[in-house]
Amino acid sequence: MDIDLIIGVTIPFAGTTLGAAMVFLMKKELNSLLQKILLGFASGVMMAASVWSLLIPAMEMQEVKMGDLRFVPAVVGFFVGIFVLLGLDRLIPHLHLGINTVPEGPKSKLHKTTMMILAVALHNLPEGMAVGVVYAGLRADNANITVAGAFALALGIAIQNFPEGAIVSMPLCAEGVSKPKAFLYGALSGAVEPIGAVMTVLLASVMVPILPYLLSFAAGAMVYVIVEETIPEASEGPHSNLATIGFAVGFALMMVLDVSLG
Repeated sequence: MDIDLIIGVTIPFAGTTLGAAMVFLMKKELNSLLQKILLGFASGVMMAASVWSLLIPAMEMQEVKMGDLRFVPAVVGFFVGIFVLLGLDRLIPHLHLGINTVPEGPKSKLHKTTMMILAVALHNLPEGMAVGVVYAGLRADNANITVAGAFALALGIAIQNFPEGAIVSMPLCAEGVSKPKAFLYGALSGAVEPIGAVMTVLLASVMVPILPYLLSFAAGAMVYVIVEETIPEASEGPHSNLATIGFAVGFALMMVLDVSLG
């Protein structure tokens, strides 16, 4: 494996890990109002990433091949992601949690931890595959792909991943998970990216044709968690407007990153 590929597949994971490390800078418990803002921000980041990082690229990949029907793979993958997460939601022990009022237990923490990590991991896997596709093209001497261009894509995804690492680790810490464990969970949510990238490079002929479905599948999984988990929790109790502001900031930030670095 050449050094350019090693650097390219490692950079996005480093972004997630650095974001997860932000948990070491926070106090043991989050103020309930700050937690609302954080949950809203997380929802906004995930929603914008679902649209600009996943659904739109999935349709753009099919523009030449399918024309006006390029939305079909995106719609199919999106609903598969929704129903897979719905199935997991029913299989995993489930309690909907409010920030202030609903008692917690091991089952509820298991559900929240698993769903959040799974959602971010599902989002990161296709991004890793996207990096892998570019580097596969680079290794195949595709004239439209340069080392600088591939590196720029990896760096852009790493910047996008920074808040995602924090989205996993900081709420888990606020729920009582120790900082080292919360950091570990946040970092592990991004570990799938280098795996997806290397797998795509090695199996480029198989993975590239189905990448639009994988991207939109991850979008559906993300949207399910946003609507089912993070937004309802952020909206419970007083001052829910803070969550709305957090959502807007997170959505706008991720939209700017996706468009300017995409």
